[in-house]
Amino acid sequence: MSDADDVRAIAMSLAGVVEVASDGFDFRVDGHGFAWSYPERSPGRPRIIRTDVAVLFVGDEAEKQALLQGEPDLFFTAAGYSHAPLVMLRLELVDRARLEELMTDAWHMRSASGPDGDVT
Repeated sequence: MSDADDVRAIAMSLAGVVEVASDGFDFRVDGHGFAWSYPERSPGRPRIIRTDVAVLFVGDEAEKQALLQGEPDLFFTAAGYSHAPLVMLRLELVDRARLEELMTDAWHMRSASGPDGDVT
């Protein structure tokens, strides 16, 4: 079971990460977002920043679909994200070790050196 404090601790332990001021959390590396709070939108209502759900960069559609289909209890997507390489993660259902793995992968893919580079 994880929460926004776990997201923040993991993100800030990664090199070059900057937290952008927001109503929830929003983390970037080299100017690219890799993890942020889910801005839930419902028709006719103002958006709600959900800090119990993290939006994570996953790199490509194949990885996105693998997560969505393989673990539908953990991951979901929303209409505004259907064409983006992003998934929403229910933090209360993921343990800290898995959260760290997912966030580190997202960070690595968004860092300047790319997925094969050496970022320290």
